[in-house]
Amino acid sequence: MTGATINSVHPPTDRTRWRLRFEEGKQTWHYLTPEESRANPQTDLDKYWLDLKLDAPVLPKPKTALESARNGFEFFKRLQNEEGFWAGEYGGPMFLLPGLVITYYITGAKMPAGWSQEIIQYLFNRADKQDGGWGLHFEGHSTVFGTALNYIVLRLLGVDAEHPVCVKARGTLHKLGGATGSPSWGKFWMAALGVYDWEGLNPVPPELWLLPYAIPIHPARYWCHCRNVYIPMSYLYGRRATAPLTELTRQLRQELYTQPYDTIQWHHQRNNVCKADEYYPHTKLLDFLNGGLVLAEKVISRTGLRTMAQKAAYAQVKYEDENTYYLDIGPVNKAMNMLATFYEEGKDSEAFQKHVNGNIDFMWMSGGGMMMNGTNGSQLWDTALMIQGLIESGLAAEPQNHESMKKGLMFLEDCQIKRNPPFMKEGNRDPTLGAWPFSNKFQGYTVSDCTSEGLKAVLLLQGKLSYTEQLVPDTRLEQAVDILLGMQNSNGGFASYEKVRGPQWLELINPAEVFGNIMIEYTYPECSTACVLGLTYFREQRPDYRRDEIE
Repeated sequence: MTGATINSVHPPTDRTRWRLRFEEGKQTWHYLTPEESRANPQTDLDKYWLDLKLDAPVLPKPKTALESARNGFEFFKRLQNEEGFWAGEYGGPMFLLPGLVITYYITGAKMPAGWSQEIIQYLFNRADKQDGGWGLHFEGHSTVFGTALNYIVLRLLGVDAEHPVCVKARGTLHKLGGATGSPSWGKFWMAALGVYDWEGLNPVPPELWLLPYAIPIHPARYWCHCRNVYIPMSYLYGRRATAPLTELTRQLRQELYTQPYDTIQWHHQRNNVCKADEYYPHTKLLDFLNGGLVLAEKVISRTGLRTMAQKAAYAQVKYEDENTYYLDIGPVNKAMNMLATFYEEGKDSEAFQKHVNGNIDFMWMSGGGMMMNGTNGSQLWDTALMIQGLIESGLAAEPQNHESMKKGLMFLEDCQIKRNPPFMKEGNRDPTLGAWPFSNKFQGYTVSDCTSEGLKAVLLLQGKLSYTEQLVPDTRLEQAVDILLGMQNSNGGFASYEKVRGPQWLELINPAEVFGNIMIEYTYPECSTACVLGLTYFREQRPDYRRDEIE
């Protein structure tokens, strides 16, 4: 069947009506009405990311490497927005959209115009050309995790079970053994939707939040991405939060499995992970502990201890939300926190609406449809590195590039984080005052190499170029240095977000199955090199500030 026939029932939107908007480092796509579109013509930036024809001028044929670079930046300047940064796609993972769409379905929240049509297009286009499934990421082989969850997304968005894309994907899912072989994250989302039984999950006890921090398995010792997924997952597991059964989810119960739903022995599925999915198998220690937790769960879930643990876990959800303006560290816990807020505070609560409003920050429109970015963007990272390259190459000194560099400095000044998290201690966060993030100041997580690259870019802009203002004062440069010096670990290296808090043997109880080395922070040569260089650049311009510690 041709692509035109496949898409005839679910056509894409009118791509000429999409616009990319910016506000203090945020990048958001909006689908305008025909009238709004005529009043707001598309820019080259809009057209570029939508794969539409550009009106770019023909540039002279280069004869040297520098002329090639100059031509490249002449084009790239057209993609710099009015706030001074370069917006862009940060896609790849195929397990992000399912959490968002399932949460919208459970809560009944309304998606903005154009989203459902373009999410469908994205999944149609990203289906494996041979078997019709989806993988962990868009370059990966088909897995149960990717195929089951993205099949669910299509069905929830209105694609018929007999649509050719669904038929092909379902066939692959069944060949892989059906949805019972999904890894733990997939099992979690299916259980929340009501198309998988919670008895088929290994326990995710919220009671760990009641332990003293001194105990090595306390969740605050985990890597920040890991713990921020565990927080809402444990809350939702603890209350067995399950959506009411609908006609559609009844149908999904029949479509996802290779045997009748009512005959599945759920307790046998806890450790059932398809070999196509399994990257990090359970250790014997983890299986032993899970066996004990299954027995303990039968008792604890009926006691006041569970109530206390639920309260503690949800408090952590709130701290994360408030510390990040309801954006959260990434799209996985963003959707989970939104669902937890729905169950705890209700659909009409202010907190839930803040979650709904923040989802647009993660959505990215492309010529192939709408995806969910791996973060709310890579604004700081892309812009800081671009500016450094332009200054080091000499292109920043050329008059035609002065305005671009000034705009870049304006963004870097605005993007620097100017507060510590309001619930820093309670939310197990480290200081952020003076740091630069990966994306923007609202998400607000310190990243070591991003802070260093932001610092280097500002030092170069304000110290090497004669035409720029001193927008970032010395006090704020010092704050960035304070952040970097405070992130060095006992082995001399620098990790990504925080200092290493937990012992490496925590990897023995990594339950994710599809990811390795996620339980704790690690020091990285890339982060360490970036931080050393950033501090070195600073020392050259400010040899008076904390020189001994820098050296």
